[in-house]
Amino acid sequence: MSLKAIVIDDERMARTLLKGMIEELRPELSVVELCADLPSGIKAIHKHQPDLVFLDIEMPGHSGLEILSFLNEKDIQFSIIFTTAYNQYAVQAFKLSALDYLLKPVTANDLEQAIDRFTKNNNRVQDFTSFKENFSQEGAKKLAINTVNSVRFVDLSQIIYIKADGAYTQFLLTDESLITSSKGLKHYEEILMEQEQFMRCHKSYLVHLSYVKEYVKTDGGYLLLNNNQQIAISTEKVNEMLKRISLLKK
Repeated sequence: MSLKAIVIDDERMARTLLKGMIEELRPELSVVELCADLPSGIKAIHKHQPDLVFLDIEMPGHSGLEILSFLNEKDIQFSIIFTTAYNQYAVQAFKLSALDYLLKPVTANDLEQAIDRFTKNNNRVQDFTSFKENFSQEGAKKLAINTVNSVRFVDLSQIIYIKADGAYTQFLLTDESLITSSKGLKHYEEILMEQEQFMRCHKSYLVHLSYVKEYVKTDGGYLLLNNNQQIAISTEKVNEMLKRISLLKK
């Protein structure tokens, strides 16, 4: 099945190289137009109705993030793979929001993996509002939680802990509701590792440190949460946990 793609990037060489890589790696993906800015990219989107758009973030005039100024989120019937130069906060925003991205300079291996994810998840939810919030250091951070039937977007401040449940994970939220995710605990640990309020305190738990009320030394040691629930903590994690909680309170 032939699929259509558009590349939007203000750097001519970057556009040309990406087009060549796509066509060499995935001949079934036809690059129908190369665009130098967002307004021309929007025209190309209306004209070609693409399946996939490679969208640069940092462009003069209009950032790629402004696509919602030209299109409503519900009108975006194509998937987007963002391209960006390395930026710590941008990468974290992508991971939290479950949006796909390629770091420049783009490698053939990363490109092929991104296209593979696109072909496997062509109808995946893309929440650009959450992404724009996450993109700002000061913005409200949200995490995309993959369930069996959907993707839930939850404020990080609402997550009390994440618990391993075989190949799945369970999220306990501040309203006492549970969300079961189809992703494993390691997946969320890697996403949240830059968030200082979250810590892997045990092989089965990631905990939001702000909800830890007390460390109890008896019975092998455990954490008492604000809701009076007890969760396990590994002995070797105790000192790190105490230090991090102390830093959070400053």
